[in-house]
Amino acid sequence: MKADAHIPRRFSNLQDFVALLERRGRLKRISEPVSLVHEVTEIHRRVLAEEGPALLFERPADAQGNIQAIPLLANLFGTRERIEWGLGLKAGGLPQLASFLADLRDPRPPRSLGDAWEKLPFLNAALSMNPRETQRPPCQQVVWRGDDLDLSRLPMQTCWPGEPAPLVTWPLVITRAPDDPSDVNVGIYRMQKLGRNRLILRWLAHRGGARHHRLWQALGCDMPVAVAIGTDPATILSAVMPLPDGISELAFAGILKNRRQETARGVTIPMPVPANAEIVLEGTVSASEAAEEGPYGDHTGYYNTVEPFPVMTLSAITTREKPLYLSTYTGRPPDEPSRLGEVMNELFVPLVKRQFMEIRDLWLPPEACSYRTMVVSIDKRYPGQARRIMMGLWSMLPQFNYTKLIIAVDGDINVKSWPDVVWALSTRFDASRDLLVVENTPIDYLDFASPKCGLGGKLGLDATTKIGGETDRAWGRVLTMAPEVIARVDALWSSLGLGNAIS
Repeated sequence: MKADAHIPRRFSNLQDFVALLERRGRLKRISEPVSLVHEVTEIHRRVLAEEGPALLFERPADAQGNIQAIPLLANLFGTRERIEWGLGLKAGGLPQLASFLADLRDPRPPRSLGDAWEKLPFLNAALSMNPRETQRPPCQQVVWRGDDLDLSRLPMQTCWPGEPAPLVTWPLVITRAPDDPSDVNVGIYRMQKLGRNRLILRWLAHRGGARHHRLWQALGCDMPVAVAIGTDPATILSAVMPLPDGISELAFAGILKNRRQETARGVTIPMPVPANAEIVLEGTVSASEAAEEGPYGDHTGYYNTVEPFPVMTLSAITTREKPLYLSTYTGRPPDEPSRLGEVMNELFVPLVKRQFMEIRDLWLPPEACSYRTMVVSIDKRYPGQARRIMMGLWSMLPQFNYTKLIIAVDGDINVKSWPDVVWALSTRFDASRDLLVVENTPIDYLDFASPKCGLGGKLGLDATTKIGGETDRAWGRVLTMAPEVIARVDALWSSLGLGNAIS
């Protein structure tokens, strides 16, 4: 039986998914006490580097050595296999999902009866997008208010030395516009513990939560916020996917599950929350109060600078009767976010190809912190084409806006093979002609290399074959073996016995 046989399309909640991982041998229970201060991070880091299982720490211990009542789940999406399972896919199913996403962004009318039949999934998707409210959600089986409202009851990690306080590292932060209840966003923004019922919310200015916060600030009002910690995998993964504008992550989770997302109204705020969540934090983000956040270890492999971000005051914590606390860490790749980034990279490709028909493939190397470097291959047809593609990509998606380096290569180069890319750079690139430098553009403010916070340059390297007016020289001819020779050697190969000799 294949490892991914009979993977269910739908998981009713996180514990349902965890149970499947345990049956498949992809979960390791750790019964020994493990400190939430650095030790969970170091164990997670080593296991992830070895493509190891998800980890369930049954007895996490706080800084004073007290065993927490709630178990901690880590490394949930530390492998491609578990990400595919969480999306309801079998191995190799990502291209189909990527094409589906591209069709959602750019729907096309059917051209035949057969084409119309193939588009039936879009009808099912439309029927699954509208969340359904339930009155007795599992996420509100236990409610903490008043004196019971204490964040120290949650097994929050301190991931790296020198960090000032524990973090909520896997929060699904749910916000909405003040004038449009349907304008709901789910983002993942780390949250620093500031007190027993207060947290700092760190979000970048271009993110959906920050946009909503500015709208509430303009009215002089605090913003209601719900934070789900641990939901079914489709809901978690929807929050990190490149979704079309106007589609809520809660709605898209219904598409992935092929059934409407069940939500509940918060017990203290008028916000939708995933009914199957393990833990939900409810409260408001101040329109005016901010606090210094950090320094914390980040996906760059550095500690971020200390900066002010808005403060959230909790009004309630609700949980399932026996919840799990989902957590992770961020650091220099590989980490869990970079593993997710590798998979999400593949979801970009069909969308990009529709925008630029000449693009063959695209790769965002995880070693480059997921999005700072891009390699793109094109079918080159005219002079200057590589530069046009670079400028188009920088302006196409918010994620690409922060890409610092684009390397353009021909279609004969495997964008995921550094030997191929370096060969193209060494033989098809000339610094006096093939550099494109763009100054004073938006840059990730976490990038210490930029001369100003949030503002820096971009670089394009044109490592494509030069044609027309791009060169005055006759271009070299690439060495290739004759196809008939390759076919004859393929037929001979097993009888030559060289396979064993080489291995």
